[in-house]
Order: sequence, then C-alpha cells, then structure tokens
Amino acid sequence: MSQKIREADGLLRAIPKPGEAILPKDGEQNVLITSALPYCNNVPHLGNIIGSTLSADVFARYNRTRNRKTLYICGTDEYGTATETQALKEGLTPRELCDKYNTLHVETYNWFELSFDHFGRTSTPLHTEICQSVYLNLLHNGYLEKQIKDQTYCEGCQKCETFLADRFVEGTCPHCGADDARGDQCDVCARTLDAIDLINPRCLISRAHKVTTRSSAHMYVKLDALQPKTEAWIKQRWTLGKWSPNAVINADGEIVDARMRGGLRPSPVTRDLTWGVPVPLEEGEDDQGMKGKVLYVWFDAPIGYPSITANYTSEWKRWWFNQDNVRLYQFMGKDNVYFHTVYFPSIEIGDGRPWTTLYHLSTTEYLNYEGGKFSKSHNRGVFGPAAKETGIPPSVWRYYLLSIRPETADAMFSWDDIIAANNSVLLNNFGNFVNRALKFVSSQYESVIPDSGDAPGPLSPNDEVDADFITEVNAYLKDYLDAMDAVKLRLGLQTVMLLSGRGNLYLQSSGLNKALMNENPKRCAQVVSRAINLIYVLSALIHPFLPATEASILTQLNAPARSVPQVFSTDILAGHTIGTPEHLFKKIDEKMADAADATHVAPGMSKRKAAAAKKAADKAAGAVSDAQPKSAEVLAWEQKIAEQGQVVRTLKGKPKTPEAEQDIAGAVEELKRLKEELAALQKAS
Repeated sequence: MSQKIREADGLLRAIPKPGEAILPKDGEQNVLITSALPYCNNVPHLGNIIGSTLSADVFARYNRTRNRKTLYICGTDEYGTATETQALKEGLTPRELCDKYNTLHVETYNWFELSFDHFGRTSTPLHTEICQSVYLNLLHNGYLEKQIKDQTYCEGCQKCETFLADRFVEGTCPHCGADDARGDQCDVCARTLDAIDLINPRCLISRAHKVTTRSSAHMYVKLDALQPKTEAWIKQRWTLGKWSPNAVINADGEIVDARMRGGLRPSPVTRDLTWGVPVPLEEGEDDQGMKGKVLYVWFDAPIGYPSITANYTSEWKRWWFNQDNVRLYQFMGKDNVYFHTVYFPSIEIGDGRPWTTLYHLSTTEYLNYEGGKFSKSHNRGVFGPAAKETGIPPSVWRYYLLSIRPETADAMFSWDDIIAANNSVLLNNFGNFVNRALKFVSSQYESVIPDSGDAPGPLSPNDEVDADFITEVNAYLKDYLDAMDAVKLRLGLQTVMLLSGRGNLYLQSSGLNKALMNENPKRCAQVVSRAINLIYVLSALIHPFLPATEASILTQLNAPARSVPQVFSTDILAGHTIGTPEHLFKKIDEKMADAADATHVAPGMSKRKAAAAKKAADKAAGAVSDAQPKSAEVLAWEQKIAEQGQVVRTLKGKPKTPEAEQDIAGAVEELKRLKEELAALQKAS
C-alpha cells in the first residue's frame, strides 16, 4: 500500500535500536523514571498498579512520543522480613518465593502492557555491591552510629533461637487490645508499634515458643545530623520540580511532616536477619557487632533503583550521577512519600557523591474497592492476574484506571463504571470518530486520501471554513502538552477524549456523507483530509494511555508511529492509501458487572459458588458485540453523560461532608436528567 507522509524533522517517533542501551545526552532533556518497587511476596492489585507502575508507564510513553531520551526502571523488592514471613507461610526458601513472585509480577505487567526499559530485582550481586558502597560512605563520613537496644528473641527450637524481626512477632496491641497486632504495626488501630511493646508476644513460627527480650547492637544513620541539609534540599527541589502538595511539604512550601517538625532521629540501617544484603565489614577494622547482620530493607530498597539500572547498563552512572542533564521522576502511593523525599535523599546527601536526586514526585491517594480498601491480607479487590480472567481487554482496564486515577483524593473502583467507560466513552466517542472517518475513506474513495487542496504542514487558524475547528484543536494540543509535562495524567487523558469528541462534532457539523461528496467534492475532500490527520494526531496522544489502540489505529491508517505535534498539520498527504477499517472497541454486556462482583470479592466464598460466579462472569464477558456507529446527536449526548458521570465519581471520591453530599445529590440529578433526555432522543430517532 502506498504511504505518503510529510517529511519533517521530528515528525516521526524515534525508536531505539534493539539491544542498544538508552543513555542520556548532555545538553538535552533526559528523563529517568522509576515506580515504587513492589514487594516480592504477593501479586499486585489494581491499587498498586495505578499508584505506581501504570502511571509511570504512561509518563514514560509520553516522553518517548516527545522524542526525549527516556529510561523507565522498576523491579521487585526482594529482601526483608515481609519476604521471610511469606516464605515461611508457603514452605519455600526466600529465594524460591522471590523467583515465584517475580515471574508473576512480570506476567501481570506484560499483560497490562507496561513498557519498562528494564524490570529487575534487588537480590543481585550488583545490588549488594552498590548498597555496601553507600553504607561504607556513610560510615566514613561520620553519619552512622551504633546503638544497643532491646529486641524480641525466640527461645524455641534450634530453628529459632534468634532475634525476631518485627513481622515474625505478633501479640496483643497495647493501644486497642487487638490480638493479632504485628511487631511493626496494628492493622486494627493503625498505630506504629515496637515489637517489645506487644502484650503476650508470640513467635510466628510457633506460638508455643517462648519469646523474651535481649539486647542487640545495630547501626543507625544520623538523620538528625543530616536534617538541615535535607530540609534545604527539599525546598530547593520542591520549587524546581513543581511538586504537588504531599505528606511532607504543602502547597506553600512549608514542611509539614511530623517527624521533621519534631526533629529527625537516628534510624536503623541493619537487621538481625539472614535474607538481605550482608553488612560490609572492613578488613582490620572493628566489626562493631555487625557480623552476620544484614542491611535494613528500607535502606537497601531505594538503592534498588540505581542497582537495577546497573543491571541494565554498565554505564548506569551516566543516569544516576548526572544531575545537570537528567530529571528524575518517581511514582508511588502516598504511603511511600517520606522514604522518597526525606529518608533516601538524606542517605544520598550523607553518601557524599553527586547523585541524580528526585526532580518531580508523583503520588496518588488510595484506590478503594466498592466501599472498602483494596487489601491483600483480606483478599478484597481485583488483583493483577484476575483482571485478565474477566475477558475485559487491557486497553479498557488501562483507560478506566487512568480516568479515575486518585491524584488528589481517594477514588472508588466500580464494575458498573468500567463497563460504562468502555461503552459510553471508548466505543461511542473515540472509537466512533476513528471508525466513521476511516470507513468513509474506504467506501467512498477506495481507501485513498483525496486531494484536499491543503498544503503539507501546519493548518492555518485563519482558515476560511474551519478556523474555529483548527484553533480549538491547537488549544487542545496545548492543554494536553501542559497537562502531561506537569504529570497531570488524568487531565491529559480527559483532553484526548475531548479532542476526539471535537472530531465527532466536526464530522457532524460538516455533514460528511455521500451527498456532500457529490454536491461539493472539494469540501468533502477537505473534511476527510483534516479528519484523517486528526486521527493521526490522536494516535500519538492516545499512545501513552492505550498503546494497543494506537497500534490498531496506525495499522488502519497504514502510517508509522509519530511524535506529539504542537500544532495541527497536514501530515498524511493526498494519494496515501489507508488500511482496512476495524472497530477499536467492542461493547461489554452490562450484566457482567454483577458476575464480576461475585467473582472478585467475598473471600469466604465456597468453591462451588466461586465456580458458578466465574461461569457467569465468563458468559457475560463473552457477550460482546460490534457496535454500529450512532447518530451524531446521540453521540454528543452520550459524551455529555460520560462527562457528568465522571463528575459524580470525582465527587464520591472526596471526603464526606454535608456540603459534599449536597453536591453529589445535585450531580446525580443532572446525570438522571441527561439520561432521560437521551432516552427521549433515541426513541424519537
């Protein structure tokens, strides 16, 4: 098929050569992206995915569409008590457990179409080497001190007879009286605990074992000595990287973290464990009682970012010791903010080397599951592998999760809403525009773009006929670029949908049909050319969010992947032959919501009921059908309903107050009104 694409520097997307490491270039904008390393003791749930990995993936893909040198790094966090505890429960060694869950994480992220440049793990020799070098630098720079403190100790069988890490101890909470509090936290009252404060402490290996307290020596990093430098760094980077308000610093640049306001205290960097990075001992020096101990997981985990990069390329320091040329963006849930804005930057400052430190922090609130928090321990919510079993395509999952991304307040997952997002927005808005325009070219022009009279290059905002349309497209492009550069991903996605909605209205107002082609062939060719080129623009804009959708669009356009433009241009030229039009999305049966609800909640469900629910879900998931394009009037009204539905969902995600309840009630009434008017419109047509 003939391809006729405008030739211009930077128009097409730069694709790295296979096997060639991505490295920064001096003098250019180089983007280093990390998402919080997931614990390697369970499978990720949707809250984990939208909170870090998926959000980071969108930003990485966006920067690639801007032809910026971009490196996206992640991997499994494999050391520490969480791993040892889960390995004990499953009857595996920590290494076997990590191998198992690393594979499951990789499979899940592949299905969600996440584009890591390297997904690694922390249990590697390079990780050990880099962690130990940081520890020794802190020691040499005078930022480590030894402290001796009481710890829980198990006097049971030979397997125990050792100090118990926090998560190997459970007992009665001294604050609320819950009988299953862990040594580090009570899940009932959410208080942070010290294992020695538990009442009637028990060993997790065997409740019959006697648990006492003994003294143990550990090394602590002197965060108090580093605090002045850390505070200065936070304020400098907050201004430079335009951080959004978070748990550490507010919108006015005032530090609000209680630990910092009260004065940071020395924090432990070693643990009495076997599964971890061994504390380095210098030959001929006093080991200070550190022999046989390992580095604390919260010390070694953030070092996983550079160590995983080191496993990707031997030139990792070009990314991690290059503050002048590299911007580091880090994605995580709100519970990880302290460790990425206070703790780890303090470690980097104390290390003394010129680290590439955090430029911009992107955090999310919690994604809740229809009335309750996602919980691995209570088996509540949708976990990564289960999403695949629903039969809903990855693109729909990605769209829905990103459309409700909890950027400023907690969000609520709903099966009804994910189905509505597919049917009302993706299918009837975005998909309808693309399919309608491409089918017209296929059926009326034998798949060849007609000569519109438009010169290659930017379209004039002073155009005789389409001045408003071109101006609005350019405005949406600016809004999109501004939102994405500011890491306002949800706003970026909303802008894409508004732009596709404007495309639909353009086809409607232009009266694109066979009659226009016969009566005014020049105008018809112009409308077709501009619609096709808008679809080409949309392919690049939708890529960060729905990469498979972009791939389908490019196949149907018979065009190469492009970069994001700053202005609307004629880039697909007259004489270009498109591919075969196909529907981008399929309708999902609304009955699937009930079946999915039954399958993915209720942890106490019997095998028989679970099997029945899964059968119902499979049947509903299979009930998909190609939807025919709807009239422009119906489409415009459905777009209004989809936008109002998003307003309702946003309001429901905010803290409950009398004023908020009134706002919700008013928004719901408006949504009902729009649906009633749509029903009347459909009946009339």
